[in-house]
Amino acid sequence: MKQPIPVTIVTGFLGSGKTTLLRSLIQRRQTRRLALLINEFGEISIDGALIRDAAGGDGQVHIHDFPYGLIAYGDDEQFVPTMRAIAARRANVDHVLIETSGLALPTAVMELLQSPGLCDDFILDATLAVVDTPLLLSDQFEHGAGVNPAAAMFEQQLEFADVVVLNKIDGLDEDALLLAETRVRLRAPNVRFLELAHQAQLDIRLALGLRLHQPTRTEHGHSYTPLPAMPGPQTGVLAEQSRLNGHAHSGLGAHSHGLATHKHFHEQDPGWLSFVLRSEAAQQAETLKAAVLEASRVEPILRSKGFIRTEESPRAILVQGVRSRVNLSVDAVKPAAKRSELVFIGYHTSRSKVAALLTEMTGTTWR
Repeated sequence: MKQPIPVTIVTGFLGSGKTTLLRSLIQRRQTRRLALLINEFGEISIDGALIRDAAGGDGQVHIHDFPYGLIAYGDDEQFVPTMRAIAARRANVDHVLIETSGLALPTAVMELLQSPGLCDDFILDATLAVVDTPLLLSDQFEHGAGVNPAAAMFEQQLEFADVVVLNKIDGLDEDALLLAETRVRLRAPNVRFLELAHQAQLDIRLALGLRLHQPTRTEHGHSYTPLPAMPGPQTGVLAEQSRLNGHAHSGLGAHSHGLATHKHFHEQDPGWLSFVLRSEAAQQAETLKAAVLEASRVEPILRSKGFIRTEESPRAILVQGVRSRVNLSVDAVKPAAKRSELVFIGYHTSRSKVAALLTEMTGTTWR
């Protein structure tokens, strides 16, 4: 009988560091042959380009981009065929990694992995939720899910996670880490393990091959049997993982809640917007950074990212912004872009106002 291919889902809110963590996992994959599905809430793939840079043309790492929309949701016609194609070359794939959009829940992928078309070839290994720890500690998610859409999405991502990875923790002391763990546990008491990612790196043994799910054959496919008892906050990784045989989140032992629940933020709440602004002119890096910071101050921008062209470097300059934190770095591989492209994701964000602000502050045209 063929063994199903293990699948790890990497979820997390906008800017939590999912892509950076995946890059480090690729670099530490050892001999594992990987297939990666990268999903972004936008029309261009920034994360896919970064992952390809990390893979460096390695033939043992295959990357599939899912721009636009949300992976595995009701209007996604690409997910199942892509997974079927991976199954067809199963002899060359040891593990599948799926990075969801920062505005998606992992349950859409979970649901389809249990469908008759995929359940014989794939098994959920674990769901990892990556957390921007400084953002968690800044009280940005403390306003309640009922009035804060970001808090609602963040809490639901945690709810369906097996492992929570506290990211961006360098420089935080033990008291801050303890407070972050407490806040995670209050929101998601059923999380199996909490891990720390120092310098955005996670031991490959804590990410792949955890075997936290055990399929149970049903008339319509596979479901995941509920865990009899949850480990306590101080529990480490067990030597014997076989008894950790499924989810018990909110009583949804088989995750039978249906795909309709996955459409909330994508379809029922049109306030979440993603748009791209482009400029043909070369940029001054620090001037552009100041402009992006100001845009995040005056508009509800939660995430900004992209590559800009400057006269200062023969390489592309990577822009990574999370709310009011914006970092610029020289990409080690990507040559200078022919034009600058920035993706902005926010809640009821005005594209025209952001374009006008960037144009005014940089002295170049952004549209």
